[in-house]
Amino acid sequence: MSSTKKEPKKIDRIKSSVLSRGLSIAKLTFNAGAGLASHNLKKAFSTDKDSWNSFLTNQAEMISSELGELKGSLMKAGQILSMYGEHFLPPEANDFLKKLQTDSPSLSWSSIEPILTENFSKTQLDQLDIHKDALCCASLGQVHRARIRATGEEIVLKIQYPDVDKAIDSDLKALRKLLKIFKLIPRDFNLDPLFNEIHDMLVQETNYDLEAKRTEEFYNYLKEDTRFIVPKVYRQFSNNKILATSYEEGHRVDSEEIATLSQERRNQLGLSYLDLYFKELFEWNSVQTDPHIGNYRIRLNAKGLDQIILFDFGATREYDEVFLKPYRQMIKAAVQGNEDLFRKSSLALKFTRPDDDPNLRALFEEFCFETVEPFLEADDPRVSPGTFDSNGNYDWKGSDLPQRATKKIITVLRNYSWRSPPSEIIFLDRKTGGVFIFMGVLRTQVRGREVLLKYLERIAD
Repeated sequence: MSSTKKEPKKIDRIKSSVLSRGLSIAKLTFNAGAGLASHNLKKAFSTDKDSWNSFLTNQAEMISSELGELKGSLMKAGQILSMYGEHFLPPEANDFLKKLQTDSPSLSWSSIEPILTENFSKTQLDQLDIHKDALCCASLGQVHRARIRATGEEIVLKIQYPDVDKAIDSDLKALRKLLKIFKLIPRDFNLDPLFNEIHDMLVQETNYDLEAKRTEEFYNYLKEDTRFIVPKVYRQFSNNKILATSYEEGHRVDSEEIATLSQERRNQLGLSYLDLYFKELFEWNSVQTDPHIGNYRIRLNAKGLDQIILFDFGATREYDEVFLKPYRQMIKAAVQGNEDLFRKSSLALKFTRPDDDPNLRALFEEFCFETVEPFLEADDPRVSPGTFDSNGNYDWKGSDLPQRATKKIITVLRNYSWRSPPSEIIFLDRKTGGVFIFMGVLRTQVRGREVLLKYLERIAD
């Protein structure tokens, strides 16, 4: 009996003009408001406690379907907010935002080809054989394989969807309106710093000239480190709307090929990944803040060291020492359990203030001291039972640390008037969550403490 593989969904066009996009988003928000009014009417005659969550799920699925065909920064911003929201937004808001992370359909070749002809000269196009089917796609653009005819080199072209950069302001305004309609954000929670940071990051992510520069920087950082592969940028086929890099083949981190590797090999990959994160944070002052699992591949080498392939440097964020010095001190203090140093660095970063409720400060301190659990000694009293094995290795997949940390921050949100954290922390928090996910997907069981300590030793109190 034969089976036919279902062709992936494609769309022929996206609404890119300010008017057509504005009308679609206005329709979305109107329907959301009408849906809420209908729900409130039904609620008056119902005792179903789960009706609100069911309503939000239905609304998120409806909006997600629309956004998949609209493309652009509204979906991307929702994805960013959901990563951020793990610790700083109410669970209802975060669940709603997570449901916006649908698979985005690719744009058909008939719509991609005009983008290429607009941004490439005939001479450039004549040098390439370009695959018409997308290799992968997202909310801001999609990737196509290509071959340089003269040399046979395999490359990929990251092609930005038309005018998504022009829609950032209106898209973010629409997302704020949706959150307001459903009353998903506490009234006293100031969203301005968060949305300002997301706005700046989206502007950066649609600047492919800058992404090419960041990719080359990481290429130079890691060109002598055999644990990692960074694609080579082909400047002759790159501009502000198209980014050309070498095609690098490997297995998805969550693939069966990686899952069936020995524990030792998976542990080594995890330790390499941790070391890379700390290099970004403690040495380079430059952090790739989009740790989505799809931005990595694994190249297997049974005779030597397996390698991690790194993709997508559009969300790379540079940090200055004014922020990083107290932030690193806060990490060091949490690992050491040094309350005095922690309070000093927390005040310097304005996480806490001298006039904060003592109970609030204590909860925040407990939260931070708990989040460094993978880097503590196995017999540390702060360690939750069962998270370390008999050899002192941390079980990243089996740990319930994310749930415990989230529970603490929800307590803060429900009992105290909490403010937005420093804007710099927004994307670092996304990175930290992504690191935990990466380690969990690999099912690593490793001691991360030694990897971190070699960097903390350089940090003065």
